[in-house]
Amino acid sequence: MSATERTTGTPQPIGFSRSPLGVVGMVGRWIALFVAVVLFLLPFYLILRNALSTEADITAPDWTLFPKDLQWSNISELFNDTQVPMARAMYNSAVVGVLGTAGQLLLASMAGYGLARIPYRHADKIFYAIVATLMIPAAVTFIPSFIVVSSLGWVSSLRGLIIPTLFSGFAAFLFRQYFLGFPKELEEAARVDGAGYFGVFWRIVVPNSLPFFAALAAITFIANWNSFLWPLVIGQDSSSWTVQVAMSTFVTAQTINIHELFMAVAVSILPLVLIFAFLQRYLIQGVTQSGIKD
Repeated sequence: MSATERTTGTPQPIGFSRSPLGVVGMVGRWIALFVAVVLFLLPFYLILRNALSTEADITAPDWTLFPKDLQWSNISELFNDTQVPMARAMYNSAVVGVLGTAGQLLLASMAGYGLARIPYRHADKIFYAIVATLMIPAAVTFIPSFIVVSSLGWVSSLRGLIIPTLFSGFAAFLFRQYFLGFPKELEEAARVDGAGYFGVFWRIVVPNSLPFFAALAAITFIANWNSFLWPLVIGQDSSSWTVQVAMSTFVTAQTINIHELFMAVAVSILPLVLIFAFLQRYLIQGVTQSGIKD
């Protein structure tokens, strides 16, 4: 068979070699990939290196890849610090992240399904109103939200940290767009068996949409874990601090506790790294499944 008749995907014959331009392009791609990996991992290396160092090692003029004596005692020093309740902050962030994510997915998914499937003449107006809220900066709603939370007595409490953030217009928008593309045949088959909208949603739609739920759950949990401004405003007592608020106390006008700060950062990103490692494929799949549909 001649070279012109060879189809794409057919194994090349023995002795076939790449052209010089093809080799150069492949080497260039590998070099670019290596540089990207190094740049991506560099912040993590700096965090780990400084977290296991002393103040003198961090501020020393001569840089070393790693200090000679790794300070594993920095971990116990961090959690035994009486000024910063790091263990309590980790617990608060975990509660806020889990409950906030679960509540936000529940409310946003039901709102998105209602807007996508339940016939209602004002559904479009409600949808446009939800989208309009996305244009309002979050800082604008801080004072009204704080007044409401304060009047309810939720300052320095987990209720004040979780409940005001349960509804997300962006999550409701994504759910609506996803449910518009959900196969109607599955829902119609359930309705023939006598199921209503609520039954169809819980028995048919949710079980068949778990990858999309997992993608939004990962994004929402990471956002809740990294939230700083709202927990800073609400968490006026150290018992209600989250991880981000607790870490900010290591840098004050008088002192900067560098090694504990880096150790706190290393500890705080560990849950996020684990979540991203297990759910990264759902993140990509969720983005591809949330395209805008008419």
